[in-house]
Amino acid sequence: MPNWKEVLEEVRAAGSTYDGIRRKYLKNLHQVTGRNVIVYYSGWLQKPQLASKGIDFGINDADKESFMFVIHGLDRDKGLDILLHTPGGDTAATESIVDYLRAMFGTDIRAIVPQIAMSAGTMTALSCKEIVMGKHSSLGPIDPQINGIPAHGIIEEFTRAGVEISAAPVKVHLWQPIIAKYHPTLIGECEKAITWSQEIVKEWLVSGMFSGETDAQNNAQKVVEDLADHALTKSHARHISAKQAKEDLGIKVSYLEDNAKFQDAVLSVHHACIQTLTDTPAVKIVENHDGIASIQSVSEVMTVNR
Repeated sequence: MPNWKEVLEEVRAAGSTYDGIRRKYLKNLHQVTGRNVIVYYSGWLQKPQLASKGIDFGINDADKESFMFVIHGLDRDKGLDILLHTPGGDTAATESIVDYLRAMFGTDIRAIVPQIAMSAGTMTALSCKEIVMGKHSSLGPIDPQINGIPAHGIIEEFTRAGVEISAAPVKVHLWQPIIAKYHPTLIGECEKAITWSQEIVKEWLVSGMFSGETDAQNNAQKVVEDLADHALTKSHARHISAKQAKEDLGIKVSYLEDNAKFQDAVLSVHHACIQTLTDTPAVKIVENHDGIASIQSVSEVMTVNR
């Protein structure tokens, strides 16, 4: 397997043809697995400064059109391996994209997380029949965020305020400026967001990853409760390793290191994607093994068909 430095040298030696090198390794991964391959890669780690300038690194409704573009023409009977590298994103968009992917490939979808897929990225991975992770890979909690604030945290704060004010009414003066920053319907919105995310992930687990199992409902409920419990995970940014996902949560995880040839192919694609996001204007890549891609750059969305 070419390491990071070797892949970078190959890219530079080829005259910075990032697309060509990336597509070579995507094609190789397809040949190794015999399955359709799509990468969904975001550059939030490579270009964090652009978030303040309006670049949406997360899963959003525009991504569905990108998936439609790269899936067109693929042999649906070969299933799908989707490589995920994302900070998460919008719940509604995630639900819509998962529904579309399942409409195209049924539940014969495998998520591969070479590095990190957080929040809605974890939700997407949980909709698949299996998640492939390396020792370095991470998933994350699925507790929803409201304007960047954990919905669970908002409810906890309101609850704490009520308890403390009931015990010592004088504390109303301490809590008033804190509670005043929230609008009147926020608690209801938080409760609905929590219920929504848990319900769709549980349904995906029961109909996908745990399909046919006697304890499918209970297994799915455990995963959802553990990943959605803000009190347990402590932070929406909490990283969950492959070992934790498999042994503690009961998620169906396969270890990338168990198959050296497969590992080499996956990590070569990963390195090539990350280098594209690091050294070019690209901020998001959706691409299949045939080189059909929708690439969002800093200034525009470029649809490439080569």
